[in-house]
Amino acid sequence: MVLVIQQRPLQNREEVPGSTGRLPSIAGDSSNNNWDLDNESVFRIVELEGRGKGAIAARDIKQGELLLRERPLFVVPRQINSSPTAFIAGELNKLLLNESQAFWNLSYVNFPKDLDPLEHPEEVALAVFQTNAVAAGENVGIFPRMARLNHGCAKAFNVVYNWREWEGALVVFALRDINKGEELLTTYTNTKRPRDERRAFLSQQYGFHCTCSVCSLPNDLSKASDQRLSEISRLYEIFKTWGSKIDGVEAIQHIRKIWELEEEEGYWSERGQLAADAAWVAASHSDAAATQAWAQAAQEWFSFEIGADTPQVTEMGMFAHHPGSHRAWGTREKLKVGGPNWQLDQNSRSEGFKAGELSMLSVEQTNRGSYSSASRGYYKAKT
Repeated sequence: MVLVIQQRPLQNREEVPGSTGRLPSIAGDSSNNNWDLDNESVFRIVELEGRGKGAIAARDIKQGELLLRERPLFVVPRQINSSPTAFIAGELNKLLLNESQAFWNLSYVNFPKDLDPLEHPEEVALAVFQTNAVAAGENVGIFPRMARLNHGCAKAFNVVYNWREWEGALVVFALRDINKGEELLTTYTNTKRPRDERRAFLSQQYGFHCTCSVCSLPNDLSKASDQRLSEISRLYEIFKTWGSKIDGVEAIQHIRKIWELEEEEGYWSERGQLAADAAWVAASHSDAAATQAWAQAAQEWFSFEIGADTPQVTEMGMFAHHPGSHRAWGTREKLKVGGPNWQLDQNSRSEGFKAGELSMLSVEQTNRGSYSSASRGYYKAKT
């Protein structure tokens, strides 16, 4: 039997339409499955008026800082042959008391209206799991502290999470600088789409009407934001046709435009993967300077999003120093595809050109120093 699992955690609420929230007999919000980090010194879980619980920065946080490392209370295979309710009940029976409390204090949505939650605790457990579980490699798992991260769209979210198979843990990193007292927000879905579509999805899947800073923009600013986000998605789709409909130069031009629009929008997520895909294109066409430049960008942004101690950062550092070592090197016709826009602008200024006049030329050298999931499917780290 296949479990229906959302791939993002729920915005935790005291009251959610269509649910009873929490079982009243259980209290507390603790778990002993965290290590190495003093989470309370980084963020606090507090009640937010009208919004349930959320995570608030306890101090100023720097971009790329590790905020949470959490092992799952338990994981469930994406496909099981037994009853989901029985399987989850069995996993719950293995938990310590404080771990069980942490699970039961999570909110849920989409509970069958014809059932009384107090009479059907096994169905409540399934609803909690389906609402809060996130991907954990080949499985899906429950992470009570991470589940306290509320949702924000596009530039509103400021933290990203990633599963580390070699640690058996989920990690959360700061995508940008976060001020003390600011709420930590992740994203529950692909938000590179118009506000009405985002809100409709979040309402249906998670039971809330999004009022994040992006969804709360005045109509004129929201329309401009929607246009940028929709264009970013459109360009990603075109980029995926590299090799069949567009060549390497056009692929890099689309990546540059995506980067430019994301900068304008304030959308910083997935840049490590985007730059890594650009390095793949450049290496495939044997453009050494472009491979180095994009690999450096990927190395920096991967370190912010998933951590400097990851295989992705190590590989990108190697490609930045030795572009010919890239496993895609020379697999397509030799072509100068070009590096990032900021280097083109840098070359333009140094050689007396106006910024942008070299947009069709490759970058021959770079002085740029060493620097979470919209993969286009080209670059994947060796593990």
